[in-house]
Amino acid sequence: MTGTGIGASIPRKEDYRFLTGTGRYVDDINLRGQAHACFVRSPHAHAEIKSIKTDKAKSASGVVAVFTGEDLTAGGLGPQPCGWSVSSKNGDPHVAPAFPLMADGKVRYVGENVALVVADTLAEAKSAAELVEVDYKPLSAVTSASTALNSDVQLHDDAPGNLSFDWELGDKAAADEAIANAKHVTKIEVVNNRVVPNAMEPRAALADYNPGTQELTLYTTSQNPHLARLVLTAFLQLAPEHKLRVVAPDVGGGFGSKVFIYADETAVAWAARATGRPIKWTAERSESFLTDRHGRDHVTTAELALDDNGKFLGLKVNTVADLGSYLSLLGTAIPTWLYGPLLAGPYTTPAIYCNVKGVFTNTAPTDAVRGAGRPEATYLLERIVDKAARETGIDQADLRKRNMIANDAFPYQTPVVHVYDSGDYGASLDKASDLADISGISGRRAKSEKAGKLRGIGISSYIEACGIAPSAAAGAIGGGVGGWESAQVRFNPTGSVEVFTGSHAHGQGHDTTFAQIVSEGLGVPIENVEIIHGDTQRHQFGMGTYGSRSLVVGGTAIVKAMDKIVDKGKKIAAHLMEAAEADIEFDGGNYTVVGTDKSLNIAEVAFAAYVPHNYPEGVEPGLDENAFYDPLNFSFPAGTHVCEVEVDPDTGEVEIVNYVAVDDFGTLINPLIVGGQVHGGIVHGVGQAMLEHTVYDSEGQLASGSFMDYAMPRADNVPSFNVDYTKTESPMNPLGAKGCGEAGAIASPPALINAIVDALGPLGVTNVDMPATPSRVWQAIQSARAAAE
Repeated sequence: MTGTGIGASIPRKEDYRFLTGTGRYVDDINLRGQAHACFVRSPHAHAEIKSIKTDKAKSASGVVAVFTGEDLTAGGLGPQPCGWSVSSKNGDPHVAPAFPLMADGKVRYVGENVALVVADTLAEAKSAAELVEVDYKPLSAVTSASTALNSDVQLHDDAPGNLSFDWELGDKAAADEAIANAKHVTKIEVVNNRVVPNAMEPRAALADYNPGTQELTLYTTSQNPHLARLVLTAFLQLAPEHKLRVVAPDVGGGFGSKVFIYADETAVAWAARATGRPIKWTAERSESFLTDRHGRDHVTTAELALDDNGKFLGLKVNTVADLGSYLSLLGTAIPTWLYGPLLAGPYTTPAIYCNVKGVFTNTAPTDAVRGAGRPEATYLLERIVDKAARETGIDQADLRKRNMIANDAFPYQTPVVHVYDSGDYGASLDKASDLADISGISGRRAKSEKAGKLRGIGISSYIEACGIAPSAAAGAIGGGVGGWESAQVRFNPTGSVEVFTGSHAHGQGHDTTFAQIVSEGLGVPIENVEIIHGDTQRHQFGMGTYGSRSLVVGGTAIVKAMDKIVDKGKKIAAHLMEAAEADIEFDGGNYTVVGTDKSLNIAEVAFAAYVPHNYPEGVEPGLDENAFYDPLNFSFPAGTHVCEVEVDPDTGEVEIVNYVAVDDFGTLINPLIVGGQVHGGIVHGVGQAMLEHTVYDSEGQLASGSFMDYAMPRADNVPSFNVDYTKTESPMNPLGAKGCGEAGAIASPPALINAIVDALGPLGVTNVDMPATPSRVWQAIQSARAAAE
């Protein structure tokens, strides 16, 4: 057991089945008599549907049924919900047009569901789908949020000007006054480009209806099966909640895109009940590009006011956020409450104001993608701070340091809602600066110049709100559900432990990390701990995994359940050893009578609990406890990332030559897994900053709809990362943890773009928008040279 508890860098328990091909994904599951589904999707971004003819498809070989939106509506299915209420600055609620499961007479983005074909085989379903005749009347499309605000194209009758909300946060008058009286004002416009999440495993569903019990089972790729069940039953009216079982087995990545229950999975589940056949559907990659929830897509202008000492006085931000064609489940929260409150960053800026306009366009809906609002806030803030350093002539690290919140100022109330729990932001900046050897950059620049290259270094100091959970906080700002988590810890008579958690793993390593917490807390060998999740029938309830909440919230629920186990065990141990309960200590898996050599291992106590021949009066048999945990505040990971690049001015090619990440995640349960999470997050961010870009043409066609046109990061795009940590424990949970899964994706884009701008600064370049492809970098160089002539 030594070396397997908290702080041990042990390999993941679950990796064996993943690496040997013995995992169990939705597409691996097959049921007797199953049929296959294929969706008919709109080829138009905006069109009226004059008619849908399905006769030919219904008579095709192997076809079981063909359904349209009228069938689903007649079957009692409601529209897809938006789960977060946002009010405009005039007090009006956001405009939320109906989001049908299948088109209701009009399509509003390429890929929108129009019909569902069910057949005996997938090939027959695909063939029959081509026989569905849809008569479209194409309409003009608008694919830019900024353009949509003043466009003649109207997506929804109840959203004039294509505006869903005009939201604000902070003190506008104070920010305006700070800007008016400032010694220096830095202005910037940045674009946070739209991205596609592209999880390894596409979305999939396999639904099975039992007419005898009237129970419906849905196997699906979900980050939170309990929430999926809640949405399907409470909002979509698919089935009574107690008659619907949702199972999310092994899930190959999510990054936020599998938080939601989509129209596809819902329609498949309904069709299984309607046909009496199990029905299977697995998205092809082209469907994922078209219909998975996209992320980011902000255009922002901002002003930062500074005094003559470089102290930040005020920040004013105006953002236009592209919501896509409809409001997704959390689509309103991402560019508002998960964005605006993080604009304080790690700094003491006294006056902040943020205005966000949420706009409809003829594109796929946007929602949570890794970081969800936090990357957008950090990108804006760190880009404008970097520009301010260049304009004022203050060293970029020094400007950040002199504005950072002091390490003795916690808890720290920001001017935009959040109260930060703990931190030492200067320590992370200092450590990252030393590891990156920022002071030695001039020598490296000179060496690059001799080789005909340009070298630059960029800093990104970030903070994020993790442990998306506090129910009271979520409810106060429009959240539709609470964010608590639950756990059940159960000893078996032979001493092994089963842990049922409402958190869900889709690559994070929960099977190992949670087992380490249990091994540490109960003194049980880690190989005797089994983590069970992803099945609404096996665990009472949970809120799933997103927003780096699993350890902070789900792990704490496990700790609380273990505390109950230990307390009950003390009663049993005291009785067995004929001692007072107050004289029993528990440590390392053993109950000991203080001052004696009498002790019992927890496995012995567990056996006694299930074979209660000699048992304390009034204590129930068994050793099985449940706990719920709802934190009072978020946790706030923070840190500084430093990126160094070399640019070839003749081609615009950018090479990352060094990358340092220093993060404060509080307590590290498994540093090996944390390091992997940081690596993955950085690569995710590098992808957005250098390669990934979702492009719609003027007619609303997705021009970047495959890996031929949408560039994903590869190993040769990144160097070996230098990852290190500082530590301030969070006082908001007993583990002292803060969450780590999104940090790399939040910190890396501004660090990289700042480094590129630093390299190109001597040429007169002041901005390069993401993705900084060789073409864009080369064009920026040419434009700067032309302007200088």
